[in-house]
Amino acid sequence: MVEIKAADVSKLRKMTGAGMMDCKIALQEADGDYEKAVEIIRKKGQAVANKRADREASEGAVLAKVTGDGKFGAMVVLNCETDFVAKNENFVKFTQSILDLSLEKQAASLEELKGMVLNGRTVESQIVEQIGIIGEKLELAYYENLQAESVVAYIHPGNKLATLVGFNKTGIDMQVQKDIAMQVAAMNPVAVDKGDVPQKVIDKELEIGREQARQEGKPEDILDKIAMGKLQKFFKESTLLNQDFIKDNKMDIRKYLASVDKEIKVTKFIRYTLNV
Repeated sequence: MVEIKAADVSKLRKMTGAGMMDCKIALQEADGDYEKAVEIIRKKGQAVANKRADREASEGAVLAKVTGDGKFGAMVVLNCETDFVAKNENFVKFTQSILDLSLEKQAASLEELKGMVLNGRTVESQIVEQIGIIGEKLELAYYENLQAESVVAYIHPGNKLATLVGFNKTGIDMQVQKDIAMQVAAMNPVAVDKGDVPQKVIDKELEIGREQARQEGKPEDILDKIAMGKLQKFFKESTLLNQDFIKDNKMDIRKYLASVDKEIKVTKFIRYTLNV
């Protein structure tokens, strides 16, 4: 058997990120051949992935970032099984590397991102390899991008919640952009404005409003009027521009933006949070 030196193990560890003992065993099985050892580690990852396929991966990291020119933002969510792994520095760095790749290549979809090459192998292959190293089910569960004249990203401490917000013009004060991104994070609006709310959501709110009024014993002939009143309250609480500003509830977001620059418009936002 080929003698496996500590330097050899360390070299393989740097190449793969696997544990010292896993690297030593892989090198022993490969008779010191690095390429074969890497393949052994990858196959172990696939074996672990198959074994844990039915496990629930509800923890993870939610990260968002914007390109240097501020016009393209991306968000990725890499799921794992436990909070312990989610908080691990290497896990977060790995998630960040996927996010950075998505920004560099401006990936159009989740499937496209999975097939992109990261450090010589596809993102999907890298994830399988990490499953073998970490010993938990990992899943690249979400990817979305946002393009606008200005895009801002916000990650809530703990990497469980992130937002992206697009604006219609450049030169907007960064604090203003961050205020809106944090508003989206804190208040979870369903749309930018009333006109952006999907009709099926409106219909559902009207149905709920009518049923609530009916349960309260209100006459049938005024149920629609009551439901419309409740819908207006829903618009106020659940559409970004009509929500009270979390830093000053004497004004809504529409008035806050107008106080900065009447031409500022929010074009779109993206929000993702882990249900943990």
